[in-house]
Amino acid sequence: MRNPDPVSHITNLHVAEDCLEHAYAREIIRRSGLPVSVVKGDGLPAIEGAYPANLSAGKKHLFLCRQRGRFFKPCPGTREYRCCGYHVLNIGMNCPMDCVYCILQAYLNNPWLSYFVNVEDLFAELDQGLQAYPQRLHRIGSGEFTDSLALDSLTALSPMLVEYMGRTSNGVLELKTKSVAIGNLEGLPHNGRTVIAWTLNSPPIAAREELRTASLEERLAAAARCADWGYLLAFHFDPIIWHPGWEEGYRHTIRRLFESVPREQIVWISLGALRFLPGLKNIAGERFPGSRFFYEEFVEGLDGKYRYFRSQRVEMYQVLVRELRRNAVDSTCLYFCMESDLIWQEVFGFAPGDRGGLAAMLDRAVALQI
Repeated sequence: MRNPDPVSHITNLHVAEDCLEHAYAREIIRRSGLPVSVVKGDGLPAIEGAYPANLSAGKKHLFLCRQRGRFFKPCPGTREYRCCGYHVLNIGMNCPMDCVYCILQAYLNNPWLSYFVNVEDLFAELDQGLQAYPQRLHRIGSGEFTDSLALDSLTALSPMLVEYMGRTSNGVLELKTKSVAIGNLEGLPHNGRTVIAWTLNSPPIAAREELRTASLEERLAAAARCADWGYLLAFHFDPIIWHPGWEEGYRHTIRRLFESVPREQIVWISLGALRFLPGLKNIAGERFPGSRFFYEEFVEGLDGKYRYFRSQRVEMYQVLVRELRRNAVDSTCLYFCMESDLIWQEVFGFAPGDRGGLAAMLDRAVALQI
């Protein structure tokens, strides 16, 4: 029987020597029940093979270590496209799930999963960042370099984050996932300041290109449970991928979304067409030779990533936006992730600047709910 918890794929646990006696690391070690390999000094876990050929094997290896850089910083974005202005909370790197299109394959240079155990520094940085600008609403996401909940049954980080955010007056946390690892979220005093989000796709794409992820129905059932627990919800159609039957596939997903969860608790929904770094096509092509979507026609964008031609992106966006507008309540913010004002005008009929900017649009949407 299929185990929907991504943690079940991990078979090897590595711990940096300077973390071995860290109390939180010891908790995770006990919870895992796995044998521990101690990585000495500045060493790294030994995974057979060279990168990126060892990516598949690396997803079975979890490395507990310290974050030596910053936990909390602005989303990098790009100046050429509209960014939503949120802050990244970097809790780890890589993911036990395996999406064919995942940009981390070309962005990172190591195959294993990293998880940062020095959470006392994480919360100190959050304190500093939120207190420095007390009048600003900080939208914070932990799903930039890893899935927010994929390791949560092992790390139990979500209760710490949710309870922390519940005590703030100027922070909102988004936990974005393709898993259904929500067991730690029940009964927490979130005070409306944590948004639980799922990435959704057309059923054929989810089945063929999102390996070891929860199914559409599993994700929506988990979202409905989180709604029952009082959480705000969000959904991300990203990446939108052209494939035979794409129109009906995405319409089906949108219909099932609004049949499954209370629409008034959906705070925002984003859309973003497939875009990828040039190196990703070769890496993913070698790892997933049966996938064909990288062999469509693309053009290099202003940010150096390959994208569908503008006319094709607009066509796909218009189909999804029409369906979403038929179902979503007015308070739900529909928006593009990393698109130009020209695309906004053509699909939505306005640019974010007309409404105070994309960050302000999202801030207003969540402020109505908390």
